[in-house]
Amino acid sequence: MTTIAERLAGVRARIAAAAARAGRSTADVQIVAAAKTQPPEAIAAALAAGVDAIGENRVQEALAKRSAAGGDRPWHLIGPLQRNKARHALEAFDVIETVDRVELADRLETLLAGSPRVVPVFLEVNVGGEAQKSGIAPGDAAALADHLIDRCPHLRLVGLMTVPPWHPDPERSRPHFTALRALAERLAGARSLPALELSMGMSEDFEVAVEEGATLVRLGRVLFGERRPG
Repeated sequence: MTTIAERLAGVRARIAAAAARAGRSTADVQIVAAAKTQPPEAIAAALAAGVDAIGENRVQEALAKRSAAGGDRPWHLIGPLQRNKARHALEAFDVIETVDRVELADRLETLLAGSPRVVPVFLEVNVGGEAQKSGIAPGDAAALADHLIDRCPHLRLVGLMTVPPWHPDPERSRPHFTALRALAERLAGARSLPALELSMGMSEDFEVAVEEGATLVRLGRVLFGERRPG
């Protein structure tokens, strides 16, 4: 049976090849292990193998599993966040990748008020315009970025995240990744920000994402095997 460490080594080789095709350094790409439905022991194995971070879709799952999994790598929220779960999300996660509306940003800011903590956040952008998915429309991202910068001192905008429309052909994701990179460049340039991180690419299309500038890839099945029911 292939171990998580062996799968991770294979993934790193594929990332290295994709980065080389784009003239990039492999060191510029972090691997976020998407741990939805995975037990703490699998997460611990991924951490021991050397993943850069753990990603979890559900707040309650992270609360239940993080202490059992151990490790000192950051945990990222990579699933939608409801305002009523914001307090628990701040307990469970170091980074929130799915800020997509002013109301959520304001709720997080209110909860953090009076604390020295500053939480790195990503704007989730719905580049495919899919009605069933969360994420802000690309045309509204600048206003939300401005709100974070001007009104939310306890939230630090560090990047953009997207989940493109699913398709078995990874090349179909490329235009969406290109669009997210262009949006990040416009936002950073207009506001004199450092280069924004790009969280894009999953098990099916992460090599294309790396070619298009991803700095974080969120990988589940390719690291852990087929997802468990749940």
